Amino acid sequence: MGGLSIWHILLVLIAILIIFGAGKLPKVMNDMAKGIKSFKEGLNDEEKTEKQKQSPKKLPAPKKLVKTTKSSASSKTKPKPKKK
Repeated sequence: MGGLSIWHILLVLIAILIIFGAGKLPKVMNDMAKGIKSFKEGLNDEEKTEKQKQSPKKLPAPKKLVKTTKSSASSKTKPKPKKK
């Protein structure tokens, strides 16, 4: 009496068929499958973010410094003539 028998399951399926109708049932099941799929993807995304938080962050490689000489910087600007 405490468990579900085949008759209980059949009764529920018949009630669902009567409520939604035979035409809407595939659409309802398709929407239900999409909901389950997005729920699973959300769980997987949450697990990935937790793993990323636990793993140490990798720092980017340092950039090489380029030295500029004074002559190359001054060659671009022309000296102004002196005013009298």
